[in-house]
Amino acid sequence: MKQLRVLRRWFARRIGYARLLCLVLLIGFAALRAADPAPVEEIRVRTFDAFQRIDPRKKTARPVTIVDIDDRSLEKLGQWPWPRTRLADLITELTQLGAVVIAFDAVFPEPDRLNPALAADTFRNLDEETRAKLRALPSNDQIFADAIRKSRVVLGESGLPEEIATLDKTLPVTGLAMLGEEPQRFMFDFPGLLRNVPVLEHAAAGRGLFTIRPERDGIVRRVPMIMLAQGQTMPSLTFEMLRVASGSGTILIKAEKAGIKSLGIKGVQIPTDHNGQLWVHYARNDASIYVPAVNVLEKNVAPDMIAGKLVLIGTSAVGLNDIKTTPVSRAMPGVEIHAQVLESALTGAVISQPNYGIAVEFATALLFGLLVIAFAPLFGPVTLVALGAAFAAALLGTSVYFYTQHRLLIDFTYPLMSTTAIYLTLIFSSFVREQQQRKQIRGAFAQYMSPVLVEQLAQSPEKLVLGGEEREMTIMFSDVRGFTTISETYKNDPQGLTALMNRFLTPLTNAILARKGYIDKYMGDAIMAFWNAPLDDKQHEINACEAAIDMLGKIDEVNKQREQEAADGGHVYIPLNVGIGINTGIGVVGNMGSDLKFNYSVLGDSVNLASRLEGQSKEYGFPIIVGSKTAMAAKEKFAILELDFIMVKGKTEPEVIYAIAGREDVAQSGRFQRLRNLTIEMLACYRNRDWDGALAAIERGRKTDEANVLERLYDLYEARIRGYLENPPPEDWNGAFALLTK
Repeated sequence: MKQLRVLRRWFARRIGYARLLCLVLLIGFAALRAADPAPVEEIRVRTFDAFQRIDPRKKTARPVTIVDIDDRSLEKLGQWPWPRTRLADLITELTQLGAVVIAFDAVFPEPDRLNPALAADTFRNLDEETRAKLRALPSNDQIFADAIRKSRVVLGESGLPEEIATLDKTLPVTGLAMLGEEPQRFMFDFPGLLRNVPVLEHAAAGRGLFTIRPERDGIVRRVPMIMLAQGQTMPSLTFEMLRVASGSGTILIKAEKAGIKSLGIKGVQIPTDHNGQLWVHYARNDASIYVPAVNVLEKNVAPDMIAGKLVLIGTSAVGLNDIKTTPVSRAMPGVEIHAQVLESALTGAVISQPNYGIAVEFATALLFGLLVIAFAPLFGPVTLVALGAAFAAALLGTSVYFYTQHRLLIDFTYPLMSTTAIYLTLIFSSFVREQQQRKQIRGAFAQYMSPVLVEQLAQSPEKLVLGGEEREMTIMFSDVRGFTTISETYKNDPQGLTALMNRFLTPLTNAILARKGYIDKYMGDAIMAFWNAPLDDKQHEINACEAAIDMLGKIDEVNKQREQEAADGGHVYIPLNVGIGINTGIGVVGNMGSDLKFNYSVLGDSVNLASRLEGQSKEYGFPIIVGSKTAMAAKEKFAILELDFIMVKGKTEPEVIYAIAGREDVAQSGRFQRLRNLTIEMLACYRNRDWDGALAAIERGRKTDEANVLERLYDLYEARIRGYLENPPPEDWNGAFALLTK
């Protein structure tokens, strides 16, 4: 059990639960990217949209023309669908103008409703001779098919969500060659296929699906180039146009374990995503590639608009509902999307998201995530923000570089989100840990420091150096004189004794806390306190002296209350007298104790001297005795009176000690000035071995009004001098007196 606790402490110190949580988070984000749910994909593709808006494809050539069934053509030639004979005229005119390949972004699944035979059966009031003549005429579909056969026409087909008819097995099938993995399992699969009437299908040079799959947000970013429809592998309309234009009989599909990689025909290879979709590299809308269909039929079109071009026949008319949203345009006719695909393929301006891009994303997220987990807790907030900004800029810059220079789509959002989440988790855990630390500090120090100081320490826990630090401090010891005698009067009333201790310890403690002191410990009726730790206090000597004078005032108030209570109760009154020792010096302060229990405390010679000074306050007759460093720092604020030059047991250097008789107002009083002059005269004679002069000074002092204040001091020195008269000190005596007791 002990080993388990040790292991837990080692883990919490060396690794930390926050880092462990971040490792779990890193794995979770990797799993999320592998699953790639719709919201994650949407964030990624919207980033790619931004790239296209910032840097759209620049048109270097116009190999495609759109023959537009626009609103003006519909107004002049009638509603859609037009008679197939008119479409035949359109095909014939385009062929004569030199179109390389003509494709319909439309499907003709039913016979023309204006076929002559259908008219013979539909029109009323026709004589039989007229009906027979109509039935003898070729159908509009046949006329259209004949025009298609004389040109190179690719008919459009559409994938359906369900099967509606059996496929015609007699139609020629585009040859497929596969390199690598079997690609069909990666393709979009449409259960059904909508085809043109058979007479048109058999006449066409090629057939391709014009089906465009908008993404979840309705934006067309990718167009499938190869698909499954009713079990048959079908090229897209645009790729079939390229195949027919190149004269290729076979489409080469390259696939790997991650998915489809590219499609190729003679002279053209198009990179795709793993589903066989082409990321369309969009240019801005280009009205110059549109030619109204009515202009072609009226022979009112510039020959160079058609000659040598791939021609798409489609519609921009709003009423025909073929308007799509793209990354660069809110409204783009579907036929222009096909034109953009052709332009990108023919000019080599294609973009792609390589299959290895996912591996790059995973590696980047893993690398930066581990770096953040390992090193983020070691840096300050400013450094972390700067490094985070640099990291985000590096990811964005790399992604932009690959797009602009190599037309590769490398996602930076996943590594950025992953690393940001880890970073925020560390920040949050640091915040929680800091709050816990503040709570612990408040709990640990609330009993020993003022609330203001406790809150300062809680807000700046770095000021608390755990484990010990060396610093200059002022230490105080206080004790109640004769408390043993007082406690004996409570031998049959322990609760009363406890109440008395609380009664005087509470105001004494409050006086210390009010002056920024820290209560080290209570030792029965005694208090140990110190200043300038754990928080810095530039006036620690003055604050300690102020607290000492306040303590005397507090004990006087308690004595007055107790005296009145004794008089009212008819029992003996014994006053409480406090002795205080204060010293300033270097101490070692910190958490001291054992692994199971420790206290924030201070050690050092300066502490020992403060304790000795408190013990001597009764001997010198002054309640507050301070060391020389304390006295020198506080001499401008207090009435300081030199008492002695002593050698403390265990120390090699003597110390001048002083009494504090009051604050600055006392120091300026004539009474204190007389006291100080008498003491200075007496001490000067004493240290110069002028025993008679010292005794004479003492005698004069006893005849003054201040004699009662200095009575004990005079008694002490008179006893020493008479001892020296019998046993003189050695020749090298420097005036120091060795304290034999604590």
